[in-house]
Amino acid sequence: MLGAVPLLGAGGALVAAAPASAAPPAPAAPAAPRAEEQERTLRRWAADTWRSLDAMTHPGTGLAADNIGADLATGSGYTSPTNIGGLLWSTLVARELGLITPGESRRRVARTLRTLAAMERHEPSGMYVNWYDEADGSILRTWPGSGDVVVPFVSSVDMGWLGAALHVVAEADPSNRRAARALTDAMRWDVFLDREVEAQPGQVVGGFWLEDPSRDGVTASAPWNGVGGEDVWYHATHHYDTAVSEARMVTYLGIAAGQLPAGVYFTTFRTFPPDWTWPETAPVGEWATYEGVDVFEGAHPYRGMHVVPGWGGSMFEELMPDLFVPEAEWAPDSWGVNHPLHVRAQREHALDEAGYGYWGFSPCSEPHAGYREYGVDALGLNPTGYFSDAAGTDWHAGEDYPRGLDGVVTPHAAALALQYEPEAAFANLSRIETELGAYGEGGFHDAVAVDTGVRAERHLSLDQSMIMGALGNVLLGGILHDWFGTPAVEEALRPVIAQERFGAAG
Repeated sequence: MLGAVPLLGAGGALVAAAPASAAPPAPAAPAAPRAEEQERTLRRWAADTWRSLDAMTHPGTGLAADNIGADLATGSGYTSPTNIGGLLWSTLVARELGLITPGESRRRVARTLRTLAAMERHEPSGMYVNWYDEADGSILRTWPGSGDVVVPFVSSVDMGWLGAALHVVAEADPSNRRAARALTDAMRWDVFLDREVEAQPGQVVGGFWLEDPSRDGVTASAPWNGVGGEDVWYHATHHYDTAVSEARMVTYLGIAAGQLPAGVYFTTFRTFPPDWTWPETAPVGEWATYEGVDVFEGAHPYRGMHVVPGWGGSMFEELMPDLFVPEAEWAPDSWGVNHPLHVRAQREHALDEAGYGYWGFSPCSEPHAGYREYGVDALGLNPTGYFSDAAGTDWHAGEDYPRGLDGVVTPHAAALALQYEPEAAFANLSRIETELGAYGEGGFHDAVAVDTGVRAERHLSLDQSMIMGALGNVLLGGILHDWFGTPAVEEALRPVIAQERFGAAG
């Protein structure tokens, strides 16, 4: 056991176990056997999850396949910056949990960093494109299987996860610190800043193409050049304009690096403004001003709560950045309120409103084929909705939610919730494993439809990495928070996010 390991105590409280070197604790704690059993289960889940990530790792390049079947036989043949970043932080968590030795961890990380250093990227910004061949690190220009043309695109949100992972490596692995920092020091986060978008100046764009994508019918803005080098083509309509979004990691990294002004954090919507008449849910809230930016501190009413929504109402949007930035601690009046409310809302939607019996909704593998976005429609701003069931039920607030639907739950969503409802999330994951059978030698299957029992019997490296990160934080006392939230990052970021008070309330 490495250091003080939080266990899941009665009622969901996190209880710190004494380090091995400390004096024995006082006897007669009735919850201890249960907590010890839960810790063993959490560690087993971590070990099996790591097995799938290990199977997705190419032995020559150290790059992670995007996905693999539950039989752990054959990887996808392609990877992304997110996949690579997820493998890096998962390797460090595996080291801390004793699943691999420190020496093996160093070698694995070094191999991945060597490959990254040699890979083609957008040199002026230091940013990588979205798809590479996992076998040799070359840019993917035709899609495996279909042969469709792939125009190299730099995705801001994907780069956020690679940037976060490299920052963690620099703090957690001294032997690889110099190589990791060489990559992060070259990254220009302001390459993603659109200073002219009409709705809210200063938002983050979805990304840019290195080549003109119009030949493939893609709409892009005119060529633009903000950081030197040759012109690039920005996505004409795609901005990350909601606060509850995985893309806030890009903003965090840019502010921490001194490349984005603090006001960028406040240019995104908490809800749409109250004078917009087309959204299906009317927000409640008041206006406030932070860093010179007017912000409507809105929230959506839902089941007696006021919740700040995301675009699709998914757990991924709400909680993935929280794996690294201790948002609830640093921003107790905003994220510290909204994170537990979002988890509660997802749970109540699944158990009380829809009657699924299981919960946890996020983009994931479609059990019946492909990939799809899932969420809780009432927690999203998207007018067409992310739905929680396989059919995509069109439901509106105020109506009785239809029962007997084929809800699709994904284990990574429940794993992200462990930090906020540990007892309920643990019980939910246990039942997904034992009752729904969505588990194998590589850990949890990516998704399962609860009524038909159809399982997506494959693993996505992103989703497995989220599970690994969540388990690491729970078992190792918030270790990713410690690695990411260095004094320098805290000094730059905490004063920005701490000043806000969301309109969220329970």
